[in-house]
Amino acid sequence: MKDISDYITPEGMQRLQDEAEQLWKVERPRIARGVQEAAAEGDRSENAEYIYGKRRLAEIDRRLRFLADRIEKLTVIVASPEQEGRVFFGAWVRLEDDDGEEVVYRIVGPDETDVPAGRISIDSPVGRALIGKQVDDEVTVRRPKGEASYCILEIGYRPLG
Repeated sequence: MKDISDYITPEGMQRLQDEAEQLWKVERPRIARGVQEAAAEGDRSENAEYIYGKRRLAEIDRRLRFLADRIEKLTVIVASPEQEGRVFFGAWVRLEDDDGEEVVYRIVGPDETDVPAGRISIDSPVGRALIGKQVDDEVTVRRPKGEASYCILEIGYRPLG
């Protein structure tokens, strides 16, 4: 059985593939040209542009290797109609906390987590607490900064309005 940390939404996979393409087709050739031009200027040992460029190329190559390996391991999960009404991977969930504040999260894989954008990992305390729940269920989450309680107001497999 696959590890849930290897799950990704179709949108998350597209973001990783777009990043790899941007690095390979745009960023790497641009930096390589800069390194080539800096090398043509002579003494490489004191040429900051050359040294920085070589370092940046190594960083890009490392990221490209990581992305290639990670993309190969990931499993794209697409929501099925049977999931409607319950929180599973890929769901958007509208929650209300004890203070009446509402927040919308999408349950995603660790590779696409972005809390400010509302994407939380299925491995996070909130993500784990929400899995399998329904509208009007109450969930209590133990977080590093203390417990928090939420009421599930809405669940969808398309962005909530």
